[in-house]
Order: sequence, then C-alpha cells, then structure tokens
Amino acid sequence: MSFAKKTVQHLDCAGRRVLVRVDFNVPVANGEVTDDTRIVAALPTVRYLLQKHARVILCSHLGRPKGGPDAKYSLKPVRERLSRLLRQDVAWADDCVGPAAEAAVMALGDGQVLLLENLRFHAEEEQNNAAFAQALARIGECYVNDAFGTAHRAHASTEGVTHYLKPAVAGLLMKNELDYMGAALESPKRPFVAVLGGSKISGKIDVITALLPKVDRLLIGGAMMFTFLKAQGIPVGRSLVEDDRLDVARDVMAQAAALGKELVLPSDCLASTAPDGSAAASAKPVEQLLAGEMGVDIGPESLALFASKLRDAKTVVWNGPMGIFEVPAFAAGTMGVAKAMSELKAHGAVTVVGGGDSVAAVQQSGLAERFSHLSTGGGASLEFLEGKVLPGVAALEDA
Repeated sequence: MSFAKKTVQHLDCAGRRVLVRVDFNVPVANGEVTDDTRIVAALPTVRYLLQKHARVILCSHLGRPKGGPDAKYSLKPVRERLSRLLRQDVAWADDCVGPAAEAAVMALGDGQVLLLENLRFHAEEEQNNAAFAQALARIGECYVNDAFGTAHRAHASTEGVTHYLKPAVAGLLMKNELDYMGAALESPKRPFVAVLGGSKISGKIDVITALLPKVDRLLIGGAMMFTFLKAQGIPVGRSLVEDDRLDVARDVMAQAAALGKELVLPSDCLASTAPDGSAAASAKPVEQLLAGEMGVDIGPESLALFASKLRDAKTVVWNGPMGIFEVPAFAAGTMGVAKAMSELKAHGAVTVVGGGDSVAAVQQSGLAERFSHLSTGGGASLEFLEGKVLPGVAALEDA
C-alpha cells in the first residue's frame, strides 16, 4: 500500500517530450469551466516539468462521449483556463493521436505545453486497445501519470501506454494522493475514525469490510444508515433501504462487536415526505419515523454525537455525505461533519476526505484549507480504501 513508485522527480526530462496523463474531467457550462479544482491540482507537476525545460504534452478525458468526437465534450475550454492559470500559452491539438497530434507535438519547444483533444473521442481509449496505446506512446519520450481520479481504470492512457513508453512514473498529485491515503490506512495515528455516508451499503460494503479491522471507530450516516437500522428491527418509513443487504448489515455489526470496534449509528434524523425539499422537514428520533416519511439527513443529536466521537481522533477518513446535502434544507448534517473535522488538523490530526460528494461539501463549506487532504478521485479513492490494486498505479515503475 505504501508509495514505492518512481516520480516525475526521477526523470531526466530537459528537452524531452513528456506525455502526462492528467485528470481534467471538470464541469463545463456554456463553453466555460465552472470548477477548476482538478486543473489546479495538476499544476505542480506541469510547472515542475516546465521549469526543467521539458516539452509537456497533456492528455485527459472529459465526460462520457460515445466513442467519437462531440463538441460538447471538447477540452478547448480547459485549454483556456489552463493558459490563464499557467500564465502562458497552451498549444492545442485537434486530436490525441495521429497526424494532427504528432504535428502539434513536433512544433513544441522546450518549456512549452500542449493539450491534446479528449482521449475518449476514440472508443479504443476505454477498451485499452494496444494499437491506440502505441499511437499515444509515439507522441512522448517518457510518461507521467498524474490522474489519480482514473487510476482505478485500466485504459489505454493509464495502463496500456506504459507497455510502450518508458520510463513511466507518477506525478506529484498522484504521489500526494497515495502518500496521504496510504499513511492513513497503513500507519494511522490513533484513535483512527472512519466516517462513511452515501446512499447505499452495497457501494460501500467493501470499504466497510476493509476498514473495520483498522479503525477504532466507524461512524455511519447517509441513507445507508437505514439499512442498518431496519436490520435491527427499527421502522424506517419510506427511507431508502436495501432489503437484500439486511443480512450484510447484521454481519457488519456482529463483526464490529467481535473485533471490539465502536460502530456508531445516528439516533435521530431529519424526516420529510419529499426528498427534493418541497415538503417541510423535522428532526425526530429514528424509531419515530412515520410510515409516509423518509430520513433525509442525520439529526442534530446525531451530529453532536458524531462531533463528540471525532474530537479526540488523530486520523479521520471521510467518504460519503450524511444526507441529501445538495438540497440546502438537508445539508446541515454533512456541513456539520465538515466543520467538526475541520477543527482537528490544528490539534495534530490527519484528516482525509475521499469521494466526489464529500469533497464538494467540504469545498462548499469554505473550510477546505483546514483539511490535510481532499482527494481528487472519487472511484479511485474508494477502491484504494477497499485495499484494491489500482491498475494505473501498478503500471508505474517501482522506486
């Protein structure tokens, strides 16, 4: 699990073409990037290479085009934002492989940067097609993967290309992601607390199973709390429940007890008849949910309980919101957990947030700089927490 891969700092890259896989899968509206978090996260690696007088070639996917060019998913708006952030012109190629890409690459000088068009305009990217990977490899003289967000996918630009283009090393963002997450899982300062939310136990069961032996405490919120509550015979009204996972929930609770781990479930919730916020909501003990009501957030008592269970923590990993936080009326639990966690770093704790929704909540809260690490990879951070091998990381050269 610990990070033992060569990084961009091991490269002799002056005057060489460096193909860098970045994760520029960012939201775009009306031809403008609306959130540049992932672009900013890649800047340290890009700037490092430019300072070393490398010729930097960036490749990324954006969205889910259907395996062919689609103007809606062009990376051109990303190029505009990147140029502004770098304060230098970013050259452009209308394709990521073939004559257009190769001509643009050959026009690059030392200390210049080029962005290739969306990798997923070719279906072969997600198929990890060997010929497509070779075409990508021809563009560079060495390879850097700085796209942690796609490291759990064995695609041509993350895994296939490493068979044909060496050295293949990690970027600074990739290193940072794996250092923080790896340390949290391998050698956590204790007490080690995991906070898990989100809608479904099925999506998190592997994470729960992997984390239970390692943590001292597991706090469970989000809609998946109702599967645990129903498994104990507590009525949950119309709350989201996975009836086919009730036995799994019981197994988890039994395993926690057997291991002597503290598994903390909410005692109250915010109850409403409408998940979109169009009906009034009120806090009540979980066992008092009416037949027509559903839980849409953890309640104030539960938030206070969770905050008290976080107070002495020295390592915290959080994945998944506490309620339907995109509805402002149902965001108090998620924002409250963000606030409670934000107070820990100043006391020497390591606080790591993984998963798109939890990271978005932290950024909305305005407290992002008070966390040790916010992961840029949703699915990748989840699989890493599950203890799975990430193909995009495994493919890189060992230190």
